[in-house]
Amino acid sequence: MTDTALAGAQAPAAGPTVLGWFEPGSTDWHTARAAGIGGSEIAAVLGISPYESRFSLWHRKQGLLAPVEESEEMYWGKVHEPGICARFEQLHPELVIDSSPTYSHSARPWQIANPDRLIVTDLATALPTAIIEAKTARDEHGWGKPGTDEIPVHYRAQCLWYLDVLGLTTCHVAVLIAGSEYREYTVEHDKAEALLMREAGAEFMRTVRQHERPDIDGHTATYAAIKALPEGQDDIDIEVSAERRDRYFAALAAAKQADEEKRAAAGLLLDEIGTGRRAVCERRTIATRTVRDGRTYSLQPARNRSTS
Repeated sequence: MTDTALAGAQAPAAGPTVLGWFEPGSTDWHTARAAGIGGSEIAAVLGISPYESRFSLWHRKQGLLAPVEESEEMYWGKVHEPGICARFEQLHPELVIDSSPTYSHSARPWQIANPDRLIVTDLATALPTAIIEAKTARDEHGWGKPGTDEIPVHYRAQCLWYLDVLGLTTCHVAVLIAGSEYREYTVEHDKAEALLMREAGAEFMRTVRQHERPDIDGHTATYAAIKALPEGQDDIDIEVSAERRDRYFAALAAAKQADEEKRAAAGLLLDEIGTGRRAVCERRTIATRTVRDGRTYSLQPARNRSTS
């Protein structure tokens, strides 16, 4: 049976396999995920992760790159997780909530899930009926109206991946925005999206097994991976193609032109702001002027830059 056929196969009656209880980020946790795709990794496979690219993830699965180093954002997300989950539990006393092990799908062992919390029938049986994901965010960008499923797309992929592994239908997402605003969202299992992700995951694992390196793209994680792969330096010249030379020079010229245009546009905006704090258009913030020692320090653009 092909990888695609395996991905599309219906799950058997057996529940997911418990791989163990691991501290997220620990050596054992990374080892359990090494031969599969976790919830935070499926977004990279799909090309929608802001943190990891398909290229960088592939090299990690090959053992050519170390696991992702914990960033400040990841650290504080881990620190705040217990408090966010405690708030969810406080607001939902009717639910029985338990911690979660690391799972794999019974028929697709490369499909890994590590939910933050489980909603269970009772603590004696610990049978999950839904899952909880706790998130932190600097601002509300990407987060819609509370109670909806409007969450950042890479988090949605993670929720759907976990639901598919566990054979469940509902993921509750609790998020702490800017350190003080608590919101809840609900993501429901979607068969079409689940199948799409399974097929993408199966194809990615095939490329890992057959050592088919993904194409280089413009993701920052891809560039970081390329810089990290070689060790040392040989004092030799490497002949490159004219096509790659021309593309590199053209990109440098375009970047210079873009930087000049950015400075001109920012200058015009700052000039119009004057001593004001924010530039707004049609009641939406465009950029914020910061000041140090009484003078302009920077112009920070709004994260949502849609003109519609």
